[in-house]
Amino acid sequence: MSQKLQRTSFIALTLLALLTFPAVSQNKVDLSNSINSGRLKTANDTAWHKVEFGANLNQGSFSSNWTGGGVNSIALGLFLNALSEKKVGKNSWRNDFQGQYGIVRNKGQQSRKNVDRIFFDTKYNRELTAKWSLFANVNFLSQFGNGYEYSSETDTVKFKKKVSGILAPAYLTEAIGIEYRPVPYFFIDLAPGALRQTIVVDKELYVNTPDQKNYGVPIGKRVRTEAALIQLVANFDKDIAKDVNLKFRYLMFSSFKHPLNIDNRLDAQLTAKINKYVNVNLGAIMVYDEDQSNKIQFAQALSIGFLFAF
Repeated sequence: MSQKLQRTSFIALTLLALLTFPAVSQNKVDLSNSINSGRLKTANDTAWHKVEFGANLNQGSFSSNWTGGGVNSIALGLFLNALSEKKVGKNSWRNDFQGQYGIVRNKGQQSRKNVDRIFFDTKYNRELTAKWSLFANVNFLSQFGNGYEYSSETDTVKFKKKVSGILAPAYLTEAIGIEYRPVPYFFIDLAPGALRQTIVVDKELYVNTPDQKNYGVPIGKRVRTEAALIQLVANFDKDIAKDVNLKFRYLMFSSFKHPLNIDNRLDAQLTAKINKYVNVNLGAIMVYDEDQSNKIQFAQALSIGFLFAF
């Protein structure tokens, strides 16, 4: 698939998501659902928060004479989500933290991570009308641990190379703009002139990055600052059925220096509650950023595990 076709497909998929999800039935959220309780906001002053902690464990083993073939494996994933929202008069504050980390180990191989994400967003809004407001926010995105690219020939320390780490890369974005929220569970933020710092604290990391691009940070430097011609963020978070929650966050960033090299990122997660403490998660991430790769990146994970919300 050509780069142009990949980019077109990505943008088409994203626009379809943006146009489709706000049209989902606007039935009231089941507030007894611990997955997503408290989503409905009123015009009055409100204060709401929720914390979710979960763990997912997958394991498989085979006897030495198992004729079907297979490899013993174990995988463990942890996540912590915290969200708080407060509204006083025309002023509102929103803080959103999401942390995920998971490892998998197959027999005869070293442990490898299969998910790693730190996300934090804090935002202040000043209401203009029922659907429009001004906002100012700070956003941070990085990971907890080192990431490696492994050789297909072997799995020893000699044949793996570090391609990422904590603060390598990390993205810090400051934005001021206008928000459109047609319904309580969906909003779009437009921020011309947003600033984004790409951070790579490891000055030697560029050797292993694709085409030695170093995530867009000049070699020998640790920080690159970009000003946005336009930044767009679309956020959806709603129970689409009883005990089933869908959330996604789409980010588009076009810089003044390279306005046609548009960065796109889509994070989506579908969570289904089986009972009070057990849930199933299906997550996917799509990224198109020429500072990372000339092709669309895609990651997907399906897991079942423990969920505790309070």
